[in-house]
Amino acid sequence: MSTTRHLVNRRRRLAAVAPATPRAVTDQDLVNQERTTEAAPPSEPDAGTPDIPGERDTEGKEDPAQGERPRGRLPVPRIPLPAVLCAATVLLGAFAAWSFGSAAELRDDPTRRNTALTDISRTSEVKGQISEAVGAVFSYTYASPGKSDLAVRTYLTGKAVQQHQDMLAEVRAQAPKQKLVLTTTVTETGVELLEGDRARVLVFADQSNTRTGKEEETTYAAAMFAVDAVRRGDTWRIAAIDTFAR
Repeated sequence: MSTTRHLVNRRRRLAAVAPATPRAVTDQDLVNQERTTEAAPPSEPDAGTPDIPGERDTEGKEDPAQGERPRGRLPVPRIPLPAVLCAATVLLGAFAAWSFGSAAELRDDPTRRNTALTDISRTSEVKGQISEAVGAVFSYTYASPGKSDLAVRTYLTGKAVQQHQDMLAEVRAQAPKQKLVLTTTVTETGVELLEGDRARVLVFADQSNTRTGKEEETTYAAAMFAVDAVRRGDTWRIAAIDTFAR
């Protein structure tokens, strides 16, 4: 390697470290370094490219100033705050709509409006008055037919009046001849529906039909039917009779 080329390389090396050296570099320093270099073992043949310190070491490496990206981890995208607020607004709106729809369904559900199991006092009132009404209108005696007519006016309303007349038509026709006495006793009632001033009641009753002529004879039967009731003032009245006949 020629002396001139060594001098050039040494100047470059010294220029690279000059800011960290407080003393000025003189030509004598260069000559001394040149003699030291000539005494050292020969270096690898140069490929023709100036030997610049740090250039080969930094080749293929990232600049430390740019920072290293952690390996094995994907970059996390940053979501703008307005987008987050918009998404939250949409979710809250959907939840509000769902809550409103669910509340409307609950209000419209007949089982939610039915207070037969929750309003105990009103349920007891319906059962007591309907039991009394059924016992009165479905009992008949040939000796005082007017009592049955009074019961009809007191406890029946709407289409139940005609239904009752059709059901007891044969009894009324045969009662004077056979001296019939029909007695109906309610054994159990169940309120199926209670909604405001309307109710539907399932009735279980025992009936006895007695002929008091020359030879007294009594027959017994059980009855089950439902009545639709309405409240008029303080009285529950039967508005329809359902015998479950098809």
